Amino acid sequence: MPFFTSPSGAACVAAVGCLLWAASAWAAVDEAVTAAERRRVETIRRASAAAVAIFAGESGGGSGVLVSPDGYALSNFHVTQPAGLAMKCGLDDGKLYDAVLVGLDPTGDVALVRLLGRDDFPCVPLADSDLVEPGDFCFAAGNPFLLATDLRPSISAGIVSGVHRYQFPAGTILEYADCLQVDAAINPGNSGGGLFDAAGRLIGVNGRASFEKRGRVNVGVGYAISANQLRNFMGLLRAGRIADHATLGAVVATSADGKVVVSDILDSSDAWRRGLRHDDEIVALAGRPVRTVNAFKNVLGTLPAGWQVPLVYRRGGRRHEVLVRLAAVHAPAELAAIVAGETPAAERDRKEEGREGRPQNPRKPPPPPAAGRPGETLANYRQTFDGTPPRRCRGKWLPAENGLPSRVLALPYVASRNADGTPFVHYGVIVRDEDPGFVTLHDDSVVAVRLKTTTAQDVRVMIGMRRPGGAFGGNFEAKITAETAVPDDAGKDGVSGDWRRLEIPACDFKPVCPGHPERTPGSAIGMLLVDTYSNDAHLEVAEVFVSRQSAKADSQ
Repeated sequence: MPFFTSPSGAACVAAVGCLLWAASAWAAVDEAVTAAERRRVETIRRASAAAVAIFAGESGGGSGVLVSPDGYALSNFHVTQPAGLAMKCGLDDGKLYDAVLVGLDPTGDVALVRLLGRDDFPCVPLADSDLVEPGDFCFAAGNPFLLATDLRPSISAGIVSGVHRYQFPAGTILEYADCLQVDAAINPGNSGGGLFDAAGRLIGVNGRASFEKRGRVNVGVGYAISANQLRNFMGLLRAGRIADHATLGAVVATSADGKVVVSDILDSSDAWRRGLRHDDEIVALAGRPVRTVNAFKNVLGTLPAGWQVPLVYRRGGRRHEVLVRLAAVHAPAELAAIVAGETPAAERDRKEEGREGRPQNPRKPPPPPAAGRPGETLANYRQTFDGTPPRRCRGKWLPAENGLPSRVLALPYVASRNADGTPFVHYGVIVRDEDPGFVTLHDDSVVAVRLKTTTAQDVRVMIGMRRPGGAFGGNFEAKITAETAVPDDAGKDGVSGDWRRLEIPACDFKPVCPGHPERTPGSAIGMLLVDTYSNDAHLEVAEVFVSRQSAKADSQ
């Protein structure tokens, strides 16, 4: 029997045919993979050419992204603020360019700068971020930890993890509304850099990330300001404006049956004039449905003040549609103060004096500094809590009673957010918070705190520094176990064994953020915080000293 017609011969022929087909199919698949890889590399190359490394002198820097050939680049407000009106920016071509600040949106954490020297800068187009979906490929180009000493950006890739996320503001600024959540690595220094889709279009500007406690280590949850929000503000920014965000003049809440209803409204607002009232259900705003309180905030957070948008609300089962003019979140003077770095004072004044001009108890003028010249920072400082609580202190003031001294009880605050978005809560006392600083920290200074805790919890003392001239000088911290502190039974309060004293030399304070510059000589303390990580500690602070000699000896 001929070989090819025998059963064994036919099987061999079939096997050879299968091998030849598999080889050709593998070659075709391999070519498809390599072609896709070449396209991806080329896309990243184009995006990298538009990535900007922003340098803000001693204050650090961050990232940006070019969006027009005449040099306009987007970044974050918190990146450009320390640099002032002018800065140096580097591109992937290895060249440094002079740049100037053009426009700001401090509420939304957006800044527009313009690079000088060319009219043919590489740039990227803005995408429609409403078309972005979870699972889409994305990548970030920026300058994390200021690693781009050769001006070439770092690239991190991942997927879009979520859309329409809401991140609470710090006071009334740095609100991230309707933002994109990604798992591409977003680290300190990536702020202001671009987030791109698979086609190399700009879908957002990176600005926030969730970190593991306070370690500043990325855990795969980053947030980017959406391209559509940036597009809404672009005209104001290019016009050189300090843009503000919109408010409806109403507060909403979730009703018992899950509806979003008006819980408070200003009778001076345009929404009131158009008929909106308490307990009305908000159905849609600016053409977008509103099903949750965060969805309402997401819409407002992407709109500039002054815009007129459609509002749909329901009352008694009847649907109403009106056009409302949106007001500004801040007064012009407040915006100017924010840009000038005076946000903490503005926030405190607003809380104390009230937005609606309600009369308040008159404040005593602050005592003059003990140093010789007006406004001069002190070399030694002592804070007790006798009498009324000091204006610059945050915590629950407790008067002297039952032999205990006047003291301040630690209250909870959100220090950061965990990977799942839940708040990471500390319990702390801000002993003093002033801008500029109030006491100079020398190399031989000692910071001492007289405190009491009910359990042996770690206690942290954090100081926020101000450089000579008032610029922010970084946050520094020192940690110690309260039980290991020196017992302080001086008999001042008649209670023995409860109070302890922490004494921390200036050299023991380390930067909170890795890679942050060391403390500048001559810097002053602008904020002093004592906190712990558990409410079980029941932290109370009675006195604080900053001295160039032994703080304990100075207090006795």
